[in-house]
Amino acid sequence: MDTIERLHAPTAECASSGAATGAIDRRRHAITLPPIELRAGTIERPFSWVMHLLPPQRRKAVYALYTFWCEVDDIADGEASPSLKQILLMSWRSEIACLYGGRPRHAVTIALTKAIHLYGLRCHDFRAIIDGAEMKALSDIRAASVAQLDRYCECAEVALSRLMLGIFGDETPAGERVAAELGRALQFTNILRDLARDAKRQRLFLPRELLHAHGIFATMPSWVLAQPALPNVCRELARRAEGHYAAATEAIAACPRPAMRLAAIMLGTYRALLDELLTRGWRQLDQPVRIPFVRELALVLRHGLTGR
Repeated sequence: MDTIERLHAPTAECASSGAATGAIDRRRHAITLPPIELRAGTIERPFSWVMHLLPPQRRKAVYALYTFWCEVDDIADGEASPSLKQILLMSWRSEIACLYGGRPRHAVTIALTKAIHLYGLRCHDFRAIIDGAEMKALSDIRAASVAQLDRYCECAEVALSRLMLGIFGDETPAGERVAAELGRALQFTNILRDLARDAKRQRLFLPRELLHAHGIFATMPSWVLAQPALPNVCRELARRAEGHYAAATEAIAACPRPAMRLAAIMLGTYRALLDELLTRGWRQLDQPVRIPFVRELALVLRHGLTGR
């Protein structure tokens, strides 16, 4: 069974997965956790704006969540062998089981203990984030199908967005749609921003069907990025991202305004990042793309005040 199939297979409830803990405990010291304050200092600027606008208790919860996400993502992107990566990710599955069983052992899960109860954070979403890291850790993602890419988006960004929105204070069914649409929009934007960086890791997240539609049938990342048709593929994916941003904007309008102020800031700033990518184009992929500070500040003020 390959990685994608295993991630679709049914999984046990978090609290019951502690049965595997004994096998993992011997390796628990393989996970080294930096202080959460250090991880907080690495948050990208669009998210750092959001952090400063949160009340202290919610801010601490987001810092802990972000640190958890960084830890599992660093495993996926690290230099360890696939087998060691799988062991480390299994350790995190065990630790999430301990968290929901009331027995957290590590700094991150201890910091998350209060948050999961205060904000109704679901174990399933933490497991999904680990699933997304496992997809990267155990297989070369090169021109995945649209269905596989959607599954990755669900794990990598949608689950994280659901957890973030819970901490922000959303408790409405409409918030589920915000997470689904915004998570995919953010992931597509990140894919377009990180084409060169992913290629250095022999990864290519552009969907197979889009590449084929524009006459690109190879999957070697460096070769694909050199093709004359690449800008057409990227513009097509950008249009899909824009569709998700529009749907997320519509869903945000149906949610309580106070809980959505921070989601609206994230949407506005990342949508502006997509505009900057389109302006730069797809030929100088190593050229960093950033939103000018003045524009970013204006977006933060606009969306922070209106919540829309």
